[in-house]
Amino acid sequence: MRPKRDITKLLLVETKMLTRNLPPLPERMRPKTLAEYAGQRHLVGEGCILRNMIESGNVSSFILWGPPGVGKTTLARIIADTLDRDFFTLSAVSAGVKDVRDVIEAAKGRSLFAKPAAPILFIDEIHRFNKAQQDALLGAVESGTFILIGATTENPSFEVITPLLSRCQVFVLKSLDTADLETLLDRALREDELLSSLDIRIDEKDALLRQSGGDARKLLNILEIVIDSKLGSNGTIVIDNKTVTACLQDNVAIYDKDGEMHYDIVSAFIKSIRGSDPNAAIYYLARMLDGGEDPLFVARRLCLSASEDVGLANPNALLLANACFQSVSVLGMPEARIPLAETTVYLASSPKSNASYMALESALAKVRDDIPRAVPLYLRNAPTKLMEELGYADGYKYAHDYPGNFTDLEFMPSGLEGTVFYKPQDNRHENTLKSYLQTCWPKYYSKDK
Repeated sequence: MRPKRDITKLLLVETKMLTRNLPPLPERMRPKTLAEYAGQRHLVGEGCILRNMIESGNVSSFILWGPPGVGKTTLARIIADTLDRDFFTLSAVSAGVKDVRDVIEAAKGRSLFAKPAAPILFIDEIHRFNKAQQDALLGAVESGTFILIGATTENPSFEVITPLLSRCQVFVLKSLDTADLETLLDRALREDELLSSLDIRIDEKDALLRQSGGDARKLLNILEIVIDSKLGSNGTIVIDNKTVTACLQDNVAIYDKDGEMHYDIVSAFIKSIRGSDPNAAIYYLARMLDGGEDPLFVARRLCLSASEDVGLANPNALLLANACFQSVSVLGMPEARIPLAETTVYLASSPKSNASYMALESALAKVRDDIPRAVPLYLRNAPTKLMEELGYADGYKYAHDYPGNFTDLEFMPSGLEGTVFYKPQDNRHENTLKSYLQTCWPKYYSKDK
């Protein structure tokens, strides 16, 4: 007697065969209309600027700047489809000047039967175009040969040439929030031709949402990886935090040490130290280290913060930061994280003063705006007989020959007498310095100031 065939197993086998012939889940779920598009409500919500441009049909060239997986390419395609425009695409990773010129000629040479309005040229990762490639776009953008839509993960202020930037608006796209990600997740389970045919139950979403980091593409890729890992089992596919973590093995790093987020996190790190918040500073330190940041880069930033932000309010800060840099150089990771943490907490918890830094900035401004001033003769060295005869060093008073190792001698060049660049701030250490300066220079550092 022949055994009964297991229908469930057959269906699973057929499903696995099907997945080999399907595009990846993010591509299958790519929105085709604004109604399906998730996120960026500040741009495409009712009454917002991009939606108004699309609805009016009056679209000008623009650049979409935002992190990966937030819908830059999708939005460009939706705009072209909604406006019924011809759509050309280039990837800055592989395209050269010739490719740009070919697209321009193609746009110029469209047949009489082509769509009447200007076509759209979408350039992905436009920040990778060099100056010559970007220059090649200028004439066509200016003449309206095509509407340029550029996509970049990098700050266009630094990566796009000024003439091209001046011809384009810049729209900033944001990472997707939890509600957006949940909407995408539910839609994929409900509408995807494969997932909708499976018995899938999501008991926990935390790991899925956390690992995606606001990236729609990453979210759907993770979902597909987890489901694929369960296709060989019978019954309901259950997704929870433990399952997601087990499938991914290692945390998917969200921090990009070569990209825009690198600068955002470092900026937040330094500003947290400056703002005397050791908890936030440690959090951003953890973000950098977990993302693979070079620990020596962090140590250098700590040295800078010790000088610029803590300064003379606690001179020991720079000593500790330098010791931290040396320790990190010797130890390497993972041990280097310990002196980095110690120094971060110490700097954040120290009193702050930027008085010496501001003194230098003020002096530099004076030097740049002022005429060159001659050094007084009595402050110059006189290594030769001629220089002595000319009065070099004549009248100089050696401070250590006077009581308190101080003499009231004017050290500023003529015309700058009495100029004060260093203004002590109100902290314990600088109050001591201020008292000393008031004793030495009462005419410049009066007790009333």
